[in-house]
Amino acid sequence: MTYTISQRDALRQAIASGVLLLHYDNKRVQYRTMAELKEALNEVETELARDSGVIQTRHVKIYAEKDL
Repeated sequence: MTYTISQRDALRQAIASGVLLLHYDNKRVQYRTMAELKEALNEVETELARDSGVIQTRHVKIYAEKDL
């Protein structure tokens, strides 16, 4: 699915204001939790970056209590 900048901006604004109901492009979407809203933002940002040709890198840090 192709996402738009207005969708990304609406998700960011909703997270910043703490609301779970947002409106964009004459559509209304209600999220159940803030975690679900943040997951949606992550997906939209990933797809927008992929569409623009930007490569996203992820870092994984492993912590241990005892020696491995």
